[in-house]
Amino acid sequence: MIALLQWLNRHYHAADISEVINKHPGLRPRNVTATDEEKAKILSAAPPHVLLWMLLCSDLAIRSGTAARLTPDNYDRKSRTLRFTTKLGEKLTLPVTNEIAALFATCDHDRAESYVRQLQRRWQPKGSPPLQDGADPVSTLGRTYRILLRSLGITRKLTPHDFRRTTAVKLYSQTHDARDVQSLLGHRSLASTIWYLDHDLNPVSRSMLELLKRPQEAAA
Repeated sequence: MIALLQWLNRHYHAADISEVINKHPGLRPRNVTATDEEKAKILSAAPPHVLLWMLLCSDLAIRSGTAARLTPDNYDRKSRTLRFTTKLGEKLTLPVTNEIAALFATCDHDRAESYVRQLQRRWQPKGSPPLQDGADPVSTLGRTYRILLRSLGITRKLTPHDFRRTTAVKLYSQTHDARDVQSLLGHRSLASTIWYLDHDLNPVSRSMLELLKRPQEAAA
């Protein structure tokens, strides 16, 4: 809006009122992360298809929608790596953890259906309506996930995406390198990664600032 008003002022001499428009400060990033206790509680009680979905979101920090749609075509069993296209069109290759590999091994790798959906078909209780091929797997998983949280007495809002953020924050706390987190999350821009870590970046220390004033002494 402000850019448009400035353009009209510049080219058509319209009154410049851009300075009197309140600028939106921008939305603060959601900074919710799961505790180790919450994570263990959810994973231990989750049925196999939800367990795999959550492990992909947690262990590998994959977006929940992408995690629900990964198929055997995305998995190299020899190297035990997943290769897929991210939300923004980037190609990402990640090694899988032992727990994820074990769940993959129970699936039919000659079937084009996603791993999560294969496990969901197998887990369906007797008498349940058959899964519709065109149904959105994320919405179905989301309902099951929310029911699971209620059954466990977890009342705070904790989304699958928060597990992705939890892993990103934990990785940063170990490496203190935002580039490592960027590689894991598959972000094209480091600014997107900083958005995830906005509340977790370490403050600059006074001693570091003093050291920067004496570069020769630091080199010695």
